[in-house]
Amino acid sequence: MLTTGALGMAPAHAAGAPTITAKGGFVMNSATGKTLFTKAADTKRLTASTTKIMTAKVVLSQSNLNLDSKVTIKKAYSDYIVSRGASSARLIVGDKVTVRQLLYGMMLPSGCDAAMALADKFGSGSTVSARTKNFIGKMNTMAKSLGMTKTHFDSFDGISNGSNYSTPRDLTKLARSAMKSSTFKTVVKDTSYTAKTITKTGSTRTMAPWKNTNTLLGWNGTIGVKTGSGTEAKYCLVFAATRSGKTIVGTVLTSSSAAKRTEDVKKLMNYGFSQL
Repeated sequence: MLTTGALGMAPAHAAGAPTITAKGGFVMNSATGKTLFTKAADTKRLTASTTKIMTAKVVLSQSNLNLDSKVTIKKAYSDYIVSRGASSARLIVGDKVTVRQLLYGMMLPSGCDAAMALADKFGSGSTVSARTKNFIGKMNTMAKSLGMTKTHFDSFDGISNGSNYSTPRDLTKLARSAMKSSTFKTVVKDTSYTAKTITKTGSTRTMAPWKNTNTLLGWNGTIGVKTGSGTEAKYCLVFAATRSGKTIVGTVLTSSSAAKRTEDVKKLMNYGFSQL
């Protein structure tokens, strides 16, 4: 009888917690920060393009930020994505693109060219290399201020230079903070965005629509946040959803495929809401 009683006192969520294929996972109540699910939540892993959440967070935290200020696209950004075989927003060298448009180009099609343009614009230094390095320093400072104790960034886009890592818990903390920005929230919930940029000659270029890589958007209240994938990082997703006025945020890292990642996140969302 004693044994039965002890089992009966176990936390309700322990019994029905789902099994996920991702190596790491974490879900929290966005309002309270309470943990709703955890699996290897503090194990450091590659973050791939989920890193771009921090890039956006640093940009949106700048004082006197003007989202309509223009950035001229440099050949250095184009050279970078070609040399790395990186995902691209297909920005055209010489075009003037607003900071707001760059945020869309970075967060929807996961453009590493847009991420580099933002890092170059908001970093300090006399060269592109110095400015982007300085910006990465700001990302690490922000991580510390958010209590992301097991996180380090060495890139502005998640293409690791050997020391770019975080944990499901840390990335969820980051997403919870980032989603407090109305601009960030608006960007990451859009499934598609068409930018109109200014060409070298001053004419308007209508870019091909940027499609959001997050195919879960709109599914049962999903409102964000960012996908990530890579040869070593496998498939990652930082997610947020709102149902009946309640919001959860969470992360899965190192899912074996895009399909498994989707399956994992759906399970975690349904489970997370069942615990609220």
